[in-house]
Amino acid sequence: MKVEQIYTGCLAHAAYYLESNGEAAIFDPLREVQPYIDRAVKDHSTIKYVFETHFHADFVSGHVDLAKKTGAQIVYGPTATPFFDAIIATDGQLFKVGAYTVKAIHTPGHTMESTTYLLIDENGKEHGIISGDTLFIGDVGRPDLAQHVVAALTEEKLAGLLFDSLRNKIMPLNDDLIVYPNHGAGSACGKNMSKETTDTLGNQKASNYALDLNLSKEEFIKVVLNGLVPPPGYFPSNVLLNIKGCESFDHILSKGMRALTVKEFEQIHQSTKALIIDTRNAGDFAKGFIPDSINIGLDGNFAQWVGEMIKDINQNILLITYEGKEEEAITRLSRVGYDGGIGYLKGGFSVWEKENKPLDSVRSISAKSFSKYYEAHQILIDIRKNSEYESEHLIGAINIPLNQIYDRIAEFPRDETFIIHCGGGYRSMIAASILKQHGIDHFFEVEGGFAALVQLNIPVTDFVCPTSLL
Repeated sequence: MKVEQIYTGCLAHAAYYLESNGEAAIFDPLREVQPYIDRAVKDHSTIKYVFETHFHADFVSGHVDLAKKTGAQIVYGPTATPFFDAIIATDGQLFKVGAYTVKAIHTPGHTMESTTYLLIDENGKEHGIISGDTLFIGDVGRPDLAQHVVAALTEEKLAGLLFDSLRNKIMPLNDDLIVYPNHGAGSACGKNMSKETTDTLGNQKASNYALDLNLSKEEFIKVVLNGLVPPPGYFPSNVLLNIKGCESFDHILSKGMRALTVKEFEQIHQSTKALIIDTRNAGDFAKGFIPDSINIGLDGNFAQWVGEMIKDINQNILLITYEGKEEEAITRLSRVGYDGGIGYLKGGFSVWEKENKPLDSVRSISAKSFSKYYEAHQILIDIRKNSEYESEHLIGAINIPLNQIYDRIAEFPRDETFIIHCGGGYRSMIAASILKQHGIDHFFEVEGGFAALVQLNIPVTDFVCPTSLL
């Protein structure tokens, strides 16, 4: 069976391409749709359907744009109420894609409209399931997201529905089916996803904690809800964009690809109060940056951290990138609904520097230099996730996770020197830029983070230390 996974690592997202006899279908496409169109053209095929497993929260789908450009029909599962033309499938409804058959199986739980698509080949043999966020490799979709959009859909109610969907709809299927999930490790849509992006259903029945037949419904609800951290703040906005539809990616790209001179950049920044996002790597940012800019590097989980740290999805944005990386930055912003890009600095940071414009910098120290600074200053702030900190951390470190920094900014000393670190240096530079924005600059950032420190055998503990300076 010709089914291809199209995986985007920075979002831990998987779309799928199905093709047979000149007809194709796309499942859960990202916002920029031209790659899917190009893929079908390569096969001399016409995209007939755009299947959506649910209204996504962690990215903006390209379903509406793709349908407009190709004439494909959008398909959602039962109970979906989009603001655009779509086929609302009934449970068990069949769709033909060339010689293949796609069967819609309603599997509510992650959301009410969540639907799994069973793929059946030209001989009538069941090949696999495109499971969306119903079933991941090693995990299942978190059932607490929909309540952020519809208050009545409590996490307990959805968890109970997810139990029923897994037991009654998914687990009776054949063990040799291939599971094609919507996400892999790193996605905020689950809590225990594997780095593997496909598996057999039989292996999942044997190894996935949520498919343990010994769990009662009440036990399942408890274990699935246990350990969930608050979702990123942009999730509800993305759900609404996917329900209502949004501006074409082509328009967003055109608007954002406005090359600005230093003078134009300054004028627009002053007149619009746009946020400056510097997408260079942490090392280059530390050496020099435009005051009041925030560093979120393209070389990491850029879109996810934009969504975590920028509360207003409609925020106007000016970009600093390496030359040639402007389109990538705009594309990755658009994937999570940040469509406020209004231009970028032509020539990048070096042009700003050459014109002797104001600069700021971050004091970074190597892991080898850490000991003498730590002995002198004592205050050490670990900005990794609470789960990382509780697993292992430096003795005496205080935990303020990066995604809590705005709410806990008052806990950072203003008149006393301190040190910050994350896991590898990416997140600590985001934190450093935010601290600078708030007028806090008596600190050092550790290059390479915790990973570099533990290699030098600096003492660590697995006991939880105080999580507040107050």
